[in-house]
Amino acid sequence: MQLEHKFALIDQTNIHYVESNIVSGTEAKPTIIFLHGFPEYWGVWRKQLSYFAENYRVIAPDLPGYNLSDKPTEVDFYSVPNLIAFFSKFIKHISPNSAVILVAHDWGGAIAWPLAAFHPQLICKLIILNAAHPSTFTREMVNNPLQRQKSTYIHDLISQNAEHLLQQNNYQYLAENIMVSAYKSTFSNKTKAEYRQVWSQQGGINGMLQYYRAMPQLAAKENTNHSALKQQNNCSSKSEDSGQLSPIKDIATIKIPNIRINLPTLILWGERDQAFVNENLTDINQYVPDCTIVRFKNCSHWLQHERPAEINHVMNHFINT
Repeated sequence: MQLEHKFALIDQTNIHYVESNIVSGTEAKPTIIFLHGFPEYWGVWRKQLSYFAENYRVIAPDLPGYNLSDKPTEVDFYSVPNLIAFFSKFIKHISPNSAVILVAHDWGGAIAWPLAAFHPQLICKLIILNAAHPSTFTREMVNNPLQRQKSTYIHDLISQNAEHLLQQNNYQYLAENIMVSAYKSTFSNKTKAEYRQVWSQQGGINGMLQYYRAMPQLAAKENTNHSALKQQNNCSSKSEDSGQLSPIKDIATIKIPNIRINLPTLILWGERDQAFVNENLTDINQYVPDCTIVRFKNCSHWLQHERPAEINHVMNHFINT
């Protein structure tokens, strides 16, 4: 498989992406777009790109703020509504005449869920890997102490010293606290070296953190009283360049969004996810009625790293049925 590196200019922002197998003879192939999450880049999808390239046009971008894509400095750019609008334009640019199959993980999934809800005409099938639906995630954040505990790391990522935290000791926090798999052999030294190269891109760490700073809602840490919450908000309340308010909210003020997807949807879920409780899948058909869930009991958040061959097979079956 050979990949071609390209750039798309969307809203004055250059997005780097890789593409393979644009046409087969005179007939265009169906398009699959892969959206990565934090703290990755297009390369997370290499084994999926290789597997599907024979029969599909496969495309994997670096999200804005990541790797070789532009890194807008305004926090507002990374708000979910703007990201939805941005990627709707990206899909139209990539596939102006036909709907695409959208595959997404983590923050890519946080974008893909509402994108599929508000722009269903752009997508024919949706595949999600370990990215909680925004409605069930918010529900669990409000009602489930374990989800709030699992989300505590986000407070590190929106703190004033977050960039230093992630950069110090050769990106130790990312390599050892975030990229933690259910299997010790998942992230080799070679893989981590590739990731460190991505993280070292100028503005790359700040770009990745912008997504968290622009989150609409994040529950306060457990046992945080009103005065402590006020102080916590003051400490992380504004980005130096945009004045963006903190996403930290008292649980009583958090609103559960009603995000409904009326597309055939496949959820691949590693049940040992360190960021999401499995209850995020409970009653998800209330929001996604045409939903197939495939669980991987002994896998973590990094499912496409841990079981690439198996998930490729499951995805291919879903796409072709």
